[in-house]
Amino acid sequence: MFGAPTYRRTSLLRQLFCAWLREGCGHGLAWGNAMISSAHARTVANLAAASCLALLLGACGGGMSLPSFSSSAPPPEAEPGVAPEMPATIRADEIVGRWGLASFQNPADRARTEAAARAQCKNPYVITAGSSGGVIMHLADQATPQELRLKGSPSGKNYIGPAGPTPGEQDREIVSFDGRVLITRFIDKDAATRYGNMVYIRCAPRA
Repeated sequence: MFGAPTYRRTSLLRQLFCAWLREGCGHGLAWGNAMISSAHARTVANLAAASCLALLLGACGGGMSLPSFSSSAPPPEAEPGVAPEMPATIRADEIVGRWGLASFQNPADRARTEAAARAQCKNPYVITAGSSGGVIMHLADQATPQELRLKGSPSGKNYIGPAGPTPGEQDREIVSFDGRVLITRFIDKDAATRYGNMVYIRCAPRA
């Protein structure tokens, strides 16, 4: 029997393995006229599984299949709405100067807030030029000002913030700017809630 061609031995091995599965792995298997104990049956089955597991599973006709595992995962998608840094359409030197500062949440309060910001020119917020082409301003909740960049975006919006992708969590959007009135709003939702729409009114030159 063991001198039989390879395909015959493989076929017999499949039959034995499938019979072993049908018998619940606890009964004897008939091989020719001889009865093989369950322990021997397990040995035969294990050898069969080790030598040609894929063939044996496919031969049982039960649609058995093994799960497919892959070590390669799809690359993470880019965060929506975030783009590489690009030049702004507003120059840094355009916002350098002395500004009266106030803020509002309700758009209906904008005119009144502008008047309040103008009154603050007696104690102005000063934006100076940075050494690397940016401007010196405060980040949200930071007591010490630092150099920030003016950054553009594919959508045409402009932002003020640290170097990096736009818009970043520490950035503020330039909502509007006409050379005299600058309105910004922080990207971070908590900071935007607390600071509101920040209105900068350009102060008159010192006499």
